[in-house]
Amino acid sequence: MALSPEEIQRYKRHLVLHDIGGQGQAKLKAARVLVVGAGGLGSPVLLYLAAAGVGTIGVIDDDKVSLDNLQRQVVHTTGAVGMPKVESARETLARLNPHVAVETFETRLDAGNAADIISRFDIVADGSDNFATRYLVSDACYFARRTLVHAAVGPFDGYLTTLKPFARTADGTPYPSYRCIFPEAPPPGTVPNCSEVGVLGSVVGVVGTLQATEVIKELTGVGESLAGRLLLYDAKEPRFETVRVAWDPENPLTGLNPTLVDLSPHAIPRPTVPAGTE
Repeated sequence: MALSPEEIQRYKRHLVLHDIGGQGQAKLKAARVLVVGAGGLGSPVLLYLAAAGVGTIGVIDDDKVSLDNLQRQVVHTTGAVGMPKVESARETLARLNPHVAVETFETRLDAGNAADIISRFDIVADGSDNFATRYLVSDACYFARRTLVHAAVGPFDGYLTTLKPFARTADGTPYPSYRCIFPEAPPPGTVPNCSEVGVLGSVVGVVGTLQATEVIKELTGVGESLAGRLLLYDAKEPRFETVRVAWDPENPLTGLNPTLVDLSPHAIPRPTVPAGTE
C-alpha cells in the first residue's frame, strides 16, 4: 500500500528505522485494529496506533466521558465531558492523524455482537475493566482466529500478554489462552475496581503504551511475540518481570476436551416470564 508524500514526511522516523521501513509502514497502513474500551488503557493504545499510522482503528465503548476519567484517560479532554467516549476518541484521533480511519461502536460488546465485530479486524487490543468482558473478548478472538493483545492494571501495577491460542509453538503445543492463565474469574466483589481503590494515571499510561507496542510488533513482525509470556510491571519497586505461561490441556476452550464451542455461555439469560403474563 503506497504512502503519500505527506505520509512519508509524517512517518519518516519509522521509515528510517531498520526493522520497520517502508514495508512495515505499509503493513501498518493496511491494518485494521479493534480497541475494546476507550478508557485508561484504550487511550494510549488509540493514540499511539493512530500516531503510528494504523490504517483503520475500531473502538468500542458504551460509556460517556466524565470528569473523573480525565486523570488517566488521555484520549479525552475537558470539553468532551458528557460525550460518548467513542465520539470523543474519534475526534481526537482525527486531529492527531487525518490519514487514519476510525470506526466507532457505541455499544457494549456482548455474545450477540462480539463475533461479527471482531471478525472485521485483524487484531484486537483489550482494555476492558471487567472479567466478563475479558473472557468474552478472549473466547471470541479464539473462534475468529484473531490475535489478542490483552492488558490490565491495578493501583500501581499492571500486566500484559499476547494471546494466539489458535496457533502453535515450535514444538507443536498450542499457545496459551486467557483461560489457561486465569481459569476462572474471581468471585464478584473480591477484586475492587479503580473507583474504589484508585489508580495512578501514569501507570495506566505505561501499560497501555506497552500494549500498543505489542500490537505494532504483531502487525509488522518486529521482534519476539509476547505470546506464551506475561509481562508484569510494578511501579512502586520499580520493576518489570516476565514469566512464562503455558497451554493448559484441561482448559474448557482449547484443551484436549473442550466444552466451550461457541459464545452462547456468555449470553445474559433473560428472566423467565410465566405464560400469559407478557
